[in-house]
Amino acid sequence: MKLTTLLPAVVLPAAALAAPASSATPMPGLKLSAVDIIKTIAPKSATCAAGDSECRTAEQAAPHLFDAMNAYGLCDYKQMAAVLALVAFESVQFRYKHNVYPGRAGQGTVNMQMPNYNLLYAQSLPGVRDKVAGIKSVDGASKDTLNEMLALLTVDGHNFASGAWFLATQCPQSVRDALAVNIDTGFTAYMGCVGVTIDEDRTKYLTRAKQAFELK
Repeated sequence: MKLTTLLPAVVLPAAALAAPASSATPMPGLKLSAVDIIKTIAPKSATCAAGDSECRTAEQAAPHLFDAMNAYGLCDYKQMAAVLALVAFESVQFRYKHNVYPGRAGQGTVNMQMPNYNLLYAQSLPGVRDKVAGIKSVDGASKDTLNEMLALLTVDGHNFASGAWFLATQCPQSVRDALAVNIDTGFTAYMGCVGVTIDEDRTKYLTRAKQAFELK
């Protein structure tokens, strides 16, 4: 697998589909703000229980999620909808940053990436790559090593960017192109890249994402 380094922030033309300056104002061409889009896709993200250190609300998550879309060049609303449907599902509406069941060491981020992808992700991030320089492979790595690596990626900025990173760097261009053409067939290709089956629960998240972005 080819390692792709972190892409620079994309400078978008005025007409591009990008997050507004404020995540509380409507997205360009849409009725909903970035925050309300997240709440529509993940209704439980409106609040977090007191003392829950992993949970993040829509208000906390939205700026990071949409900044990451722009940084990784995912400026089509269908691409955004697909990523948000996936990460909302995987993190149980932004309540978890690590695998709870069966409790797999090193699996996590909002994208619930396996340790091998988290190593690639960590190696792509300035300020993080030096801290994992001694990890050449996750094969045979201790649970402590895997969890320490994951901890570097679960700070909010990196945590919420993992889904955009994966689609932009670990899936072929054909998947991103398919999403830009048709959200449904594109999502099937995207889930094939992720390596999961589309079931009823995943479909519900996609349906809410399509509603939030006014997609048919």
